[in-house]
Amino acid sequence: MKLFYADHFVLPLPTGHRFPMEKYAMLRASLRDSKRFAEADFVVPAAASDAEILRSHDPDYLQRIIDGSLRPDETRRIGFPWSPEMVERSRRSAGATLAACRSALEDGCGVNMAGGTHHAHRDFGAGFCVFNDAAIAACAMKAEGRVERVAIVDCDVHQGDGTASILEDDASIFTFSIHGAKNFPFRKGRSDLDIELEDGTTDAAYLERLESGLEAVFARCAPELVIYLAGADPYVDDRLGRLSLSCAGLAARDQMVLEACRFRSVPVAIAMAGGYARNIADTVAIHQATILLSRELLT
Repeated sequence: MKLFYADHFVLPLPTGHRFPMEKYAMLRASLRDSKRFAEADFVVPAAASDAEILRSHDPDYLQRIIDGSLRPDETRRIGFPWSPEMVERSRRSAGATLAACRSALEDGCGVNMAGGTHHAHRDFGAGFCVFNDAAIAACAMKAEGRVERVAIVDCDVHQGDGTASILEDDASIFTFSIHGAKNFPFRKGRSDLDIELEDGTTDAAYLERLESGLEAVFARCAPELVIYLAGADPYVDDRLGRLSLSCAGLAARDQMVLEACRFRSVPVAIAMAGGYARNIADTVAIHQATILLSRELLT
């Protein structure tokens, strides 16, 4: 199983910036230390090309990202200051999900150790998301003739509003988001299937709703590939989550998603998506558990 990363493309962020960028490098180091992977399993992906990005994003928006001509309000909405490093890392993060999809279709599973940038819309970025990696990858797999139907299973605590908007007219890509009803984004999109959860939802209630959602996904879509956004932010001690899942509950969530795919022989590309625990080590441990379980179940 290949693990794709771009955390060595370091963003020059202001001191005290809210997004915990260091979690990605910590995750890679932790997986190396686990001795469960060979050095060759860690792969730097190619950057997503203009052609790949433009299947999901507006040309004018892409050009403003490339040349740094974003308006101040656009930059604030993304949450990162513009820099050449931001452009390169955003391309590489999308490229990592592209590579994870291709790897999954060959070997059963591939992992982007970042990604899940589901708030990026066709013509604007938002919520720390510049390019929508899941939409870019799903469209690319179809354009390359690898699959005809894709499902995006988004278990980040925040709704995948950008993904829903970009893909709303594409019946061959099914978008499913299970998320906090009162959390960001406060103006929700409309996925093919949305499950909204009340603040404080705990393991049992979450898993019950997820199980019914997955049954609907496979009944309505019959995907040949699943892109799974395995957000760590439903965790009870996440600063931005507002749900109350335990680490055991998140592991059960991962197992439910992955076993549903394994039972149907559907390959899975995984992106880490959000995670903002008060103790960053908790976020890293949750992401690592997702990856180790996927290795156990799908390869």
